[in-house]
Amino acid sequence: MLSFEAALERAHAAGLDLVEIAGKIDPPVCRIMDFGKFQYQECKRQREAKRKQIQQKVKEVKMHPNIDDNDFQTKARHTIAFLEKGDKVKVLLAFRGREMAHVDLGMQVLARLVTTVGEVAVVDSPAKQFGRNVIMVLAPKPQK
Repeated sequence: MLSFEAALERAHAAGLDLVEIAGKIDPPVCRIMDFGKFQYQECKRQREAKRKQIQQKVKEVKMHPNIDDNDFQTKARHTIAFLEKGDKVKVLLAFRGREMAHVDLGMQVLARLVTTVGEVAVVDSPAKQFGRNVIMVLAPKPQK
């Protein structure tokens, strides 16, 4: 255990800083170090950790219940590409006019999409109806 003045003297003699590590305990714990270098390394460590994080975006695919087979396959390919990149996909099934009388046909389209992309996706949020739209969210399958 060293007095504050003696520790400060040692730090100045070494050309370093006296940094308080834990000030709430008695006696307070201090360390002699180059504080500027410590801050730089800490900032660098945080930047590196931030760089390794994967930002997951939500992409949107819009369909209608009377979608043609070729259009459906194109939308399914886009959905698979988004999921393989690691993004979530929000599938929006929009009903127009009298299509609202046949919501079950729209649900069949969504079920068909789930079976098509089933090997790369899991249903994150099941199909829910909001007014004239049915929304479902697909997430990529977790990697093993």
